[in-house]
Amino acid sequence: MVRREFLKSAALAGGIAPLGATAKEPLPRRQYKDGIELSIIGFGGIVVMGQEQRDAGRDVALSIDRGVNYFDVAPSYGRGEAEIKLGPALRPYRNQVFLACKTRERTAEGARKELEQSLRRLHTDRFDLYQFHAVTSLEDVDAILGPGGAAETFLKAREQGKVRYLGASVHSTEAALALMDRFALDSILFPVNYVCYAQGDFGPGILARAKEKGVARLALKAMARTSLERGAPRRYPKCWYEPLDDRETVAQALRFTLSEDVTAAIPPGDERLYRLALDVAAAFRPLSAAERQQLLAATAGIRPLFPTA
Repeated sequence: MVRREFLKSAALAGGIAPLGATAKEPLPRRQYKDGIELSIIGFGGIVVMGQEQRDAGRDVALSIDRGVNYFDVAPSYGRGEAEIKLGPALRPYRNQVFLACKTRERTAEGARKELEQSLRRLHTDRFDLYQFHAVTSLEDVDAILGPGGAAETFLKAREQGKVRYLGASVHSTEAALALMDRFALDSILFPVNYVCYAQGDFGPGILARAKEKGVARLALKAMARTSLERGAPRRYPKCWYEPLDDRETVAQALRFTLSEDVTAAIPPGDERLYRLALDVAAAFRPLSAAERQQLLAATAGIRPLFPTA
């Protein structure tokens, strides 16, 4: 019953086939590094926040069944709740998946403590990808890379086999470019969003530099529309922004992001939106030039989540 509800059919919209036609098809996969292929939709750990453990286990199992093999989490999600819930849910599948984690700590000692805590919570002895989290300013970059900075822990952890690849999630173009120029990242996780492209010029510069340096690209905020007004109610409590939620627009937005030469995209943490993203991505086809132009033109007057500066 749960599976039937999870995979129920929906009408054709935005170039997406009915779910019944694609429910048994695995998600497409793309190259990350060294022959590793990731599902084009990743499971963000925020999905399990607020869930009972059995429901977290159900959503992870259903995701595995749909072909998801890329899971991303951070200790800051729900003050540890996401890691605590995801660990047991993912444990039966650990050797089948690519597990990414992050830290906001900027010092070597702080990063070391948080890495060890995350490994314990997630019932694993290594992460496939460990990332500097929410790098936003040049001050963040200087702290990470300076004496006693978090980069020291990252490099040592890689030598010890506790992490395989090193990455960063970034929230500003300036910080992203500086970090890529000064540190050999394996991948970068950043917003690739049609509104941000058109109205904030945020994303293209990061994408171009990452491609130039051979850094794998992972996408955030594909399904974001705009920021919420101060005091505005949240229809989706786990989203700090206003997400897209109608199938046709979600289809166009995800097609835009997945057409931008990225490996994978992580949808919003709301369970309903995550499941919608799975359904849409199962029948992905690139945007045509005309569709892309039309979608970007439709953003006129929308405030982007991230400006270029």
